Amino acid sequence: MIERKLTDWLPTTRKEVELRGWEELDVIFFTGDAYVDHPSFGAAVIGRTLVAMGLRVAIVPQPNWRDDLRDFKKLGKPRLFFAVSAGAMDSMINKYTANKRLRSDDAYTPDARVDMRPEYPTIVYTNILKTLFPDVPVVAGGIEASLRRLSHYDYWQDKLLPGISIPSKADILVYGSGEKAISTVVSALQNGAKINELTTIPQTVFLQKKFQETTGDIVLNSYESCLKDKRRQAENFKHIEEESNRMKAARLIQKTGDDYLIVNPPFPPMITAEIDACFDLPYTRMPHPKYKDKRIPAYEMIRHSVNIHRGCFGGCAFCTISAHQGKFITSRSKESILKEVKLVSEMPDFKGYISDLGGPSANMYGMKGKDLKICEKCKKPSCIFPTVCKNLNADHRPLLEIYQAVDKLPGIKKSFIGSGVRYDLLVNAYEDGELSKAARDYTQELIRNHVSGRLKVAPEHTSRATLDCIRKPDLSVFYQFKKIFDKINREENLKPQLIPYFMSSHPACTELDMAELAVISKDLNFQLEQVQDFTPTPMTLSTEIYYTGLHPYTLQPIFTAKTKEEKLNQRKYFFWYDKEYRQSIIQSLNRLKRPDLIRKLYDRK
Repeated sequence: MIERKLTDWLPTTRKEVELRGWEELDVIFFTGDAYVDHPSFGAAVIGRTLVAMGLRVAIVPQPNWRDDLRDFKKLGKPRLFFAVSAGAMDSMINKYTANKRLRSDDAYTPDARVDMRPEYPTIVYTNILKTLFPDVPVVAGGIEASLRRLSHYDYWQDKLLPGISIPSKADILVYGSGEKAISTVVSALQNGAKINELTTIPQTVFLQKKFQETTGDIVLNSYESCLKDKRRQAENFKHIEEESNRMKAARLIQKTGDDYLIVNPPFPPMITAEIDACFDLPYTRMPHPKYKDKRIPAYEMIRHSVNIHRGCFGGCAFCTISAHQGKFITSRSKESILKEVKLVSEMPDFKGYISDLGGPSANMYGMKGKDLKICEKCKKPSCIFPTVCKNLNADHRPLLEIYQAVDKLPGIKKSFIGSGVRYDLLVNAYEDGELSKAARDYTQELIRNHVSGRLKVAPEHTSRATLDCIRKPDLSVFYQFKKIFDKINREENLKPQLIPYFMSSHPACTELDMAELAVISKDLNFQLEQVQDFTPTPMTLSTEIYYTGLHPYTLQPIFTAKTKEEKLNQRKYFFWYDKEYRQSIIQSLNRLKRPDLIRKLYDRK
């Protein structure tokens, strides 16, 4: 067990700064989350990255924005800049349910309190800092800034908003995984550049009064024109999503008012040595001591887990990962992963069980294109929809090696996979027989040794039209996987559960589609637990369809349930087995003239 002292964490108060002997700070980081010094929390990652560059960095977690603003003043002015992040989630998703009700807890706050961050912290914090310290640059980043970097629909205000650089007044915005971009910003400032001169750094967003169009630029429809015509916003999104998922992307420009919003293309995906360096920084892996005896739910969930890669090439229409991390997988080395597992095993409360060896999707570790020249030309958001790309090297053997190496470490009784598994990668008929064998071997290893009672998968729906809109495979693929899952459990005398995730009210889903989903889930003997009502989140395909009524890739109209009544009418079918919903479902199916579905659900002759 490692004995920790207060200076092992980045300082959060003037007293902690003085304990380090620092008279001045280079960067002061304001974040909407509690400060957990762990590689799963963005503020810690960026803070540690800057410290590794030799900077003196402090973090102010969840500053009070309601009082005399003493939290914003207490550390004074930094030498280089203020950094601002709303936290690990978009603040509005974090604060409100799909029905726009205030959530009862905040997983990233001590004791799950719901009153510790404002709505839109990126805007609130930056405006406060710009008022108090108008001459100090502000660099914005994190999920909220990434997802709102261009004009976007905000579900909670029910309106199209401009890129967040406009209302926040941030000098520069870093989007996506920000280590390389923030490091480049620092290096430029250290070399004497002014913040308004940083116009060529990849993965940044900034405002200009004029711009010089260069070859390859994509000039989007202006924010004002999108306000007048939703079709233009839909046209924009196709470019935005494609360029977010390209290996060599174009620069995007959008006029907003008198300014031009410039989005520089992202850095190339990290190589293994780069992502290892990030995860190998000297995190304490624990919440700051100021939270002693307080529970931070998000930390409790991941404290004994290890993230083994970033990125996801699934391209699900409702998912924000492609807009933030992108589709290209960046994988850690086996050595780096084992090093972190060893650190977890030395934690005083560790009982021998790794809760998750995962990532955005559990089984994409080490996967990439066989011929990267093909990948360089590709702009598809998904490598596995509508079918698994033949250029994808979906080899599960490196992941199997990780599992087996982890389980051999001293003190490890078992490692579990808590992240969602893409079963379409496991049942795909690969032309290369070795890939098919590796997928079968992985499936057996996963089910035999790495399921902690429940294996999470996400078919999302049963309707073909809805699945096409979501970019998920036909339900027959789920049936294939369930058959394999059940067979292995019978042979091994195991009793884990398969837990499917389903969604209501997604674009293209009708009430009748939900009724048929209920019948199918009954036939599969599922009483659904992991369900959600579609929540429009900024910068996703699903949200653009919800707002514009058009599919950005075809510009054809798509039905979407929008009213509270429509959404509740869909959601209730998840709970067909609950007596509370029975009469309402029967009335609705009579209205839809589908008595056959009533009989199937309730066994009426």
